[in-house]
Amino acid sequence: MWMGVAAAVVALLISDYRHFRPGVWLFKPLASTGFVLAGLQAGAVETTTGRLLLAALCLSWLGDVLLIPRGSKKIFLAGVFFFLGAHIAYGAGFVLRGVQPLAAVLGTLPFLGMGVWVHRRAKKGVPEMLQKAVIAYIVVISIMVGLATGAVAAGTPPLALVAAIVFAISDISVAIDRFISPGFVNRLWGLPLYYIAQLLFVTALL
Repeated sequence: MWMGVAAAVVALLISDYRHFRPGVWLFKPLASTGFVLAGLQAGAVETTTGRLLLAALCLSWLGDVLLIPRGSKKIFLAGVFFFLGAHIAYGAGFVLRGVQPLAAVLGTLPFLGMGVWVHRRAKKGVPEMLQKAVIAYIVVISIMVGLATGAVAAGTPPLALVAAIVFAISDISVAIDRFISPGFVNRLWGLPLYYIAQLLFVTALL
């Protein structure tokens, strides 16, 4: 499944670079379908934590599609809320697996600080209707990374923390692209990291 997702991501990036929007609309959902299928093939429906992972993957799929349009703030806001739901589902999955509380707090703080720094740089470019959603997103993804840290401290495979960190880093590219300095280069490094993170979640948690 990794090779299929990689091929779709390459096609997506080529379409994006050439401003071929039909290709973006085709290959982005296709790439995201790959990580959902990876979860299903790995048996996500068989356990409660697996079903939470599958819910996170499906919510991410919806968020991916809603982030394709470039001109609508309302559609982008809907996409942000789907990704919020995905991170909540990932966090709930970590809680069910067991979390070491101190490690969770220590894991949250650095990414919360990084999120605050990114938000300060991006704030002028964030429309008023998105301000609260962006702040909520920063808090939720930071907590998700913290819960991943606590779960690894309690025995979850370390690859889960790698996935959470890579996901958080990939989101920086979205913030830069949407609110600071739009450009293909943001998607060139951000999109591969995002898809790697999703597949790492599947590998680590199933």
